[in-house]
Amino acid sequence: MAYQMARNRATTAKEYAINMLKRQVVYDELWALNDVTFDVKRGEVLGVIGANGAGKSTLMKVLAGVLHPTAGRVQVRGSLSPMIEVSGGMNNELTGRENIVMVGTLLGRPPKEMNNRIDAIGEWAGLTDFLGVPLRGYSTGMKARLGFAIATDVKPDVLLIDEVLSVGDEEFKGRSLKRIEYLMDGGTSVVMVSHALPMIEKLCEKAMWLDHGFVKATGPSQDVVVAYKASVKK
Repeated sequence: MAYQMARNRATTAKEYAINMLKRQVVYDELWALNDVTFDVKRGEVLGVIGANGAGKSTLMKVLAGVLHPTAGRVQVRGSLSPMIEVSGGMNNELTGRENIVMVGTLLGRPPKEMNNRIDAIGEWAGLTDFLGVPLRGYSTGMKARLGFAIATDVKPDVLLIDEVLSVGDEEFKGRSLKRIEYLMDGGTSVVMVSHALPMIEKLCEKAMWLDHGFVKATGPSQDVVVAYKASVKK
């Protein structure tokens, strides 16, 4: 995955438009992911680790279809639920109840079905009393709980989780881990990005270490985490 970065950056929109008309805008390619190849089997949990800027969030967006890879391809078999941002897909001006229906619909579920699931989703998230409140009144933890509850309300074939479990209190994290384990037992494949290395070791059979867009190591999660920790201490 390569991003196009303007070499001669304009300071104003007018300057940029003039440079475009004069064909004076030169782009450099910034490769956020390079030669990344892996597979995740049914019911398997893959942890993705690495420093900030390693390409982890870009990888998740490519898997979710938010970004189209510059080269290569992504093959996902079955339904996919992405949790790649705390409030991904949600609208701050809509109520919790309205967001449940909207986000569920974006994930491919019928609006009628989502309307029937509002109370159950709100109860699991511990937000029953706040479903009529616009999302802008929610804390970051409340948004995370609602988003996670929506994404995992129905068993997806593939679940993408990007740092969501780092938000919220210990009670929420505990219930979230139990739900992930429940989904895994039902055959859901999980790709999880986290800086919480103990969580990666606990939940993931495999781990992949990204470094400046390249795969530095792949293997049993404990082995990869040990190698990553050793590199950080240098």
